[in-house]
Amino acid sequence: MTTPTPFLEFFKRGEVERDVRLMAATGALAPRAQEQVSLLVLLLDDPDPEIRSTAEATLSRIPTEALAAFLARPDVPTALREFFARRGIVPGEASRASASEDEDAPLVPVASESATPEASTLEGTGDREQTIVQRVASMSFTERLKAAVNGTRELRAILIRDTNKMISSAVLSSPKVTEPEVESFAKMANVSEDVLRTIAHRRAWMKNYGIVVALAKNSKTPVAVSMNLIPRLNSRDLQMLSIDRNVPEATRVAARKRVVESAGRK
Repeated sequence: MTTPTPFLEFFKRGEVERDVRLMAATGALAPRAQEQVSLLVLLLDDPDPEIRSTAEATLSRIPTEALAAFLARPDVPTALREFFARRGIVPGEASRASASEDEDAPLVPVASESATPEASTLEGTGDREQTIVQRVASMSFTERLKAAVNGTRELRAILIRDTNKMISSAVLSSPKVTEPEVESFAKMANVSEDVLRTIAHRRAWMKNYGIVVALAKNSKTPVAVSMNLIPRLNSRDLQMLSIDRNVPEATRVAARKRVVESAGRK
């Protein structure tokens, strides 16, 4: 079973307001496929009857074939497969070892880009004197949340630094976020430790060496995370890290020890 994402955990802990839960139940808040389906299933037990019925209606809109293909993915939790098996939907014939190129795409997509006002109105077509940053500052929480998941690259670059943890976690749950973006997030000194920790816990991203290096060199990265990354660094980056005064001393010392050990083996 995959590790639940911080975004999904907010809903599991009951820390999400009704309007946001209802928006998620309609499919308007569209994170990655696995998070979206898990979220809809979770909302079937919401204490609010409208949210429960809305989540049920949204689930029923997903074609059986699409759900079967989704359930065939190797990263789908057993509990989710069992839930749909009770509804007569089982994994399809697709190979569990392979993953489609658009596996992160939500199964209930946002209707259209124009249907997301916070994304479309920030293109500067109206009042050009107001910057994107200023407009984001004037957004409500719900608007920022939708923009974090469904908005543009420019919006994500701003919202990843949002002081509300749910907003920044929503950026990382966006199916639109790319590895180059994640690498840029991993280099930021003004994001929360939670953002860096979430990046480090996603296996697909950690296959990207650029992201690994960025996390290891970021002074905000939790020491426990950066220490685990040291063995993955090449000799050049290890040497640079061992003399980098911007990283925690424990990380620098561990890198220096690794450099010495490597030199001793030659």
